[in-house]
Amino acid sequence: MSQPALSGALSALEETLGVTLVERTTRRVLLTPAGEQLAARAKSVLAEVGALKEEAEALRAPFTGVLRLGVIPTVAPYLLPTVLRLVHDRYPRLDLQVHEEHTASLLDGLAAGRLDLLLLAVPLGVAGVTELPLFDEDFVLVTPPGHRLGGRDGIPRTVLRELNLLLLDEGHCLRDQALDICREAGSAGVAATTTAAGLSTLVQLVAGGLGVTLLPRTAVEVETSRADRLLTARFADPAPKRRIALAMRTGTARATEYEQLAAALRGAMRDLPVRTVEDGAGDRRPRITPYGDRPGASSSAGEGG
Repeated sequence: MSQPALSGALSALEETLGVTLVERTTRRVLLTPAGEQLAARAKSVLAEVGALKEEAEALRAPFTGVLRLGVIPTVAPYLLPTVLRLVHDRYPRLDLQVHEEHTASLLDGLAAGRLDLLLLAVPLGVAGVTELPLFDEDFVLVTPPGHRLGGRDGIPRTVLRELNLLLLDEGHCLRDQALDICREAGSAGVAATTTAAGLSTLVQLVAGGLGVTLLPRTAVEVETSRADRLLTARFADPAPKRRIALAMRTGTARATEYEQLAAALRGAMRDLPVRTVEDGAGDRRPRITPYGDRPGASSSAGEGG
């Protein structure tokens, strides 16, 4: 909207409501106290209008129209191929739009109605958000060539106390999960002198001998194949893990549709190295395909791991 049109619309609204909404000067425009109060009310009204449109779309036909899916960066490269293939094959009339953002931004977008559904790590513990668990996946330790732990199975978590663990930048939920794992192992903390914005960079830092890192199982094959001779080590049971879920606004008109999508995704993801969560309840434990158990595979990343 052009600035003159916006000014005209504001003036017309002020005349209709009988209150001054903005203070105008030659340099800036500020909301009046009445404007701030009514703006908050207007946001809730617009949210209800959006919900009305959403409900009408859901009633007209499920799995049609636009679905704005938010995904965290430590999930997107590894799960989106499965998600996109499922949507293309099973829901061809669904217009899926993907937005990759950090968790905090995704939750803001969901609350504001900018996003419809999220794919991210849980638990979130956020009021007004319902989680639809998909699967649990273990973390593995990624090491440079020649590291004493490389290629080993059944290592205790306590080894993290003595390792130089490389982390993602602040804002990534995977960073927080790694720190939680270290605390559970009895580590007082991690001196994050070197961090990375993404898992690809993190793995390259490990390959360069700057330390070790933790990767979720779904990321191992993709990320470690980009660096020669990286090794992985598996933790003793119970291994540290994360849970991945869909998240929706509680009470959304498309709840049934999203629950059906979650069920379809659980089925599609059973070929991944994860443990699917049946119907959002107890753990379902199908056979996990360990990378190092493939015929002819070794403990080096890209071939095994």
